[in-house]
Amino acid sequence: MPTLFTNRQSGFSDAPFDSFNLGLHVGDDIDSVVKNREQLQKLVGPLQFMNQVHGDSIFEVHEVVSQPTADALITQVPGIALAVLVADCIPLLLASGNVIAAVHVGRKGLFNKIALKVISHMQDLGAENIHAQLGPSICGNCYEVNAEIVEDAISDYEEAILTNESGTMFLDLPRALIKDLVHAGVTYEASQICTKEDLDYFSYRRRNVTGRTAGVIWL
Repeated sequence: MPTLFTNRQSGFSDAPFDSFNLGLHVGDDIDSVVKNREQLQKLVGPLQFMNQVHGDSIFEVHEVVSQPTADALITQVPGIALAVLVADCIPLLLASGNVIAAVHVGRKGLFNKIALKVISHMQDLGAENIHAQLGPSICGNCYEVNAEIVEDAISDYEEAILTNESGTMFLDLPRALIKDLVHAGVTYEASQICTKEDLDYFSYRRRNVTGRTAGVIWL
């Protein structure tokens, strides 16, 4: 199944969105973002984005439409590419023979079990032997969290909570998500790139005003 994860290089946007920013909602020049999206579309074909809100809504795509408010896209239509935008969250791409999905998995999405909900939806559409790709995201050593978040995470993801020598706590989002994927019987591969550490990627934790990269999948 063809997939693509973008980085921040070779686009049209100026700093601090330089240069291949795909997010319309971050304060970048709209014309520059449109040019960036058009450049991506030349590579992948008709492209469906979504208005992501850190929820658990799933939108089933039958044709390319104006951005639906959702945090997951599913399609069975060949030729339509699904895009998820991130700047530290996990761009999760799911594929089986006839169903694909692009999922925005941040902390709230993880706690809302959005990945498991999407997998269930795909299975309802006939998906079998689903395979997951986790794109570049913030790593467990960089995603510092407070005690309240740890309390929310500990019942389901205790093994993904890290503490350094000074007592600072971190949440390993990829590790937590992989636990859910394995529990659902989904095979996976995960990028080792940390978006906060690697300057080729946008990172909200590194700089609040920043662009968005994309994970893209199509049939």
